Amino acid sequence: MLLLGVLSNVAPLFFLMIKTGAFMSLDHAQPQTIFLKDYEAPAFAIESMALCFDLREKGTRVLSTMTVVRQSENVPDLVLDGDPQMGLLSIKLDGIPLPAGRISRVGEQLIIKHMPASGVLEIEVEIEPQNNARLEGLYKSGGNFCTQCEAQGFRNITFFPDRPDVMTRFTVRIEADKAAYPVLLSNGNRIEQGDLGAGRHFAVWEDPFKKPAYLFALVAGDLGVLSDQFTTRSGRTVALHIYAKARDLPKCQHAMDSLKRAMRWDEEVYGLEYDLDIYNIVAVSDFNMGAMENKSSISSIPNMFLPPPRSPRIQTLIMWKG
Repeated sequence: MLLLGVLSNVAPLFFLMIKTGAFMSLDHAQPQTIFLKDYEAPAFAIESMALCFDLREKGTRVLSTMTVVRQSENVPDLVLDGDPQMGLLSIKLDGIPLPAGRISRVGEQLIIKHMPASGVLEIEVEIEPQNNARLEGLYKSGGNFCTQCEAQGFRNITFFPDRPDVMTRFTVRIEADKAAYPVLLSNGNRIEQGDLGAGRHFAVWEDPFKKPAYLFALVAGDLGVLSDQFTTRSGRTVALHIYAKARDLPKCQHAMDSLKRAMRWDEEVYGLEYDLDIYNIVAVSDFNMGAMENKSSISSIPNMFLPPPRSPRIQTLIMWKG
């Protein structure tokens, strides 16, 4: 089927990516039931989140910079979620390394003791996407780097209060080998890109709208692109891109045409105008979920998302409303 997304102001862009032939590992901890009656609002808000990915073949470093603001006086410690196997390289608060006595790792939690009312927390970790057989968080498959963060995959990328009621604004810098990964995508608008020398390049993406971490997405790979544009009812021009393997690009035109019709229908029926400058679709075979409303790019398996011309396959339009 054809998977398209037209999103509201809360989630106007997403990756719909499906992984074929991949099986989730069975070494997960058993899920725990969480009841509404036990809900407690988060003690800290993350006002902004800057991420820098240094993508490598044998290990990737992720530097996160979070602006943290206290919301409850009753909880002195900041509790972050994170994979116990994730390599913790450094922690700084307002530019100063935290002493060991203020840091505690217990299971999937990283605890920052006596967190002040506000501060900038920098955490650098090292992860191994090439060995991530769980396909949660950042992983490498088929020569591409991909992410799957719903429901709790973001904690496998870096330490964060990984819950849907903690929403923040993301700015993401991706650095990678230019020949192997010419396409670098994440959420929001691309605000900068360039060469780093030594055969590497970078791209910076900024999402001006707050979202939970499970809607974070990243793709880096060698993909072709079909481009077009859409003019909103207020006259803004939105760049439309469908990324896919070169062999699948001839099948992309129907998806592009359907996307533009869906965006116009969204305006006419719901009065919702797309609110970013770029709308990306990624059609790859390297994702492990049937659909994800990750803001700022869409993906699906090519043989379903990109049917051949005149295919009798029934087309399904999925409208994501955040």
